[in-house]
Amino acid sequence: MDAIVKNFPASKEKQVRPSQHEAEEAVRVLLRWAGDDPAREGLLDTPKRVAAAYRELFAGYEQSPEDVLGRTFEEVSGYDDIVLVRDIPFFSHCEHHMLPIIGKAHVAYLPNGRVLGLSKIARVVEIFGRRLQTQENLTAQIANAIEETLKPRGVAVMIEAEHLCMEMRGVLKQGSHTMTTTFTGEFKANAAEQARFFTLARNR
Repeated sequence: MDAIVKNFPASKEKQVRPSQHEAEEAVRVLLRWAGDDPAREGLLDTPKRVAAAYRELFAGYEQSPEDVLGRTFEEVSGYDDIVLVRDIPFFSHCEHHMLPIIGKAHVAYLPNGRVLGLSKIARVVEIFGRRLQTQENLTAQIANAIEETLKPRGVAVMIEAEHLCMEMRGVLKQGSHTMTTTFTGEFKANAAEQARFFTLARNR
């Protein structure tokens, strides 16, 4: 079951993935650390379930945004105005406590002769979301991937999210939301384009 973890954002070196058995044993250790008995009936299959869940929750390490964004379309009849996909739901995990981040992403770009399939934008959010993240890093990664692959005139990304590491532990501030934004190209240079993006993203 050993494999190479691809697209690991924190290091250029190849990371060797532990075996299934090692992952399950790590869960057993954590169960004992929490004060429970991994040998009791209700927890017997928990290590296997957690390992399977982690493979799904962190599937973004096995996926490449470049592959997803590789296909573009040039038959746009001269369209060069804003393309916005808003309210893209995502689930991620805080890299500091490994607790969930739940939110929505609003992603826009200004075409430069080519456009993306709309589902590709949602897929990029999904890929980066299914990695250990900070919200700031997630926002920048989405924008950079579209910028580098599509070469548009500008990219705008806004993320609104709840962090369970703030709600379940620590300051215990339920219902608080964090918003992050990043802009490239004409969105960064032109305040009017930023304002238009905010208006469109929030217009319900």
